[in-house]
Amino acid sequence: MSKTSDLPVLDLNHLSKMTMGDAGLAAEVIAIFQEQAAMWGRLLSAKEPAPTWADAAHTLKGSALGIGAIRLARYCERAETLGRSGTATPVQAAVALDDVRAALGEALEAAAAAAHKFAVSSDFSASKASNS
Repeated sequence: MSKTSDLPVLDLNHLSKMTMGDAGLAAEVIAIFQEQAAMWGRLLSAKEPAPTWADAAHTLKGSALGIGAIRLARYCERAETLGRSGTATPVQAAVALDDVRAALGEALEAAAAAAHKFAVSSDFSASKASNS
């Protein structure tokens, strides 16, 4: 099993498959991801009740998987599991949520770069786009 940090920030092969190579659709999916990140990202705080940040991590996990942000999805899954366990210490929560926020920042940056590529192209394929 690979380390989470070795997983791709944004798997453009996955995104291409999910959108059938349609750059416009890929841009829409990325925009939805960006909206979800803005909405739920602010709840990724150990100061919030565990069920709140676990729900935020769960929602971001699904959105991340939709665009191929595999690393972010894995960190979200870990945080969600920890938050739902009922046994998370404040330090464990802070570390897990720091990992999620760092991966979210990377995914947002990679998604913005991909969206820019799609804006200048009518379609894309994984062979045209580079994975981050």
